[in-house]
Amino acid sequence: MAFAQRASILGEPVPIDRRAADNLRFIRDTMERAGSFTAVPGWGGVVIGVTALLAGALSVGSAAQRQFFIWLWEAVLALVIAITAVKLKSKRLDLSLQSRAAQRALLSFMPPLLAGAVLTVVLYRVDALNVLPGLWLMLYGASVVTGGAFSVRIVPVMGLCFMFLGAVSLAVPSGWGNWFLMAGFGGLHVGFGIAIARRHGG
Repeated sequence: MAFAQRASILGEPVPIDRRAADNLRFIRDTMERAGSFTAVPGWGGVVIGVTALLAGALSVGSAAQRQFFIWLWEAVLALVIAITAVKLKSKRLDLSLQSRAAQRALLSFMPPLLAGAVLTVVLYRVDALNVLPGLWLMLYGASVVTGGAFSVRIVPVMGLCFMFLGAVSLAVPSGWGNWFLMAGFGGLHVGFGIAIARRHGG
């Protein structure tokens, strides 16, 4: 479009193939934005990451039961922060949470989380708490990947990073679980949150 405008100003003829390519690029980008859920909160992710780092710091040296409940409360807090941040960003950018893209993202995001909640109860009952850090990271990552399929491109990449951390966590000594939770829910949220905020409007 810039080339066509410049040529028009200078009185030069605009090649029809160049104008068509510019128009097609504009249409493609517009359709991609319309079909994507772009209200993913970057700064909200940073806040979630900071609270996760604090939860991890509180959990260091604690018994497995205490670590479990600290991270459980952190999950509840993160959910509240995420919902609030999505609503605020949607309102600021004038994006509807009732759009088809938003509904698809939410419906795709929820099933792995629900599976994680059920498995958490089961594993807690059989006192298999050492498995939970890897499980949480992998299923949260799966949620982000599936929900991110209807969002900006960086979101599924973040989900894959969570899944990788979760897989590694299951392969190392169980005592390292808290550090992996800090690296994932803390470090990845902060790093990707900053990137999303800078590239996609906060």
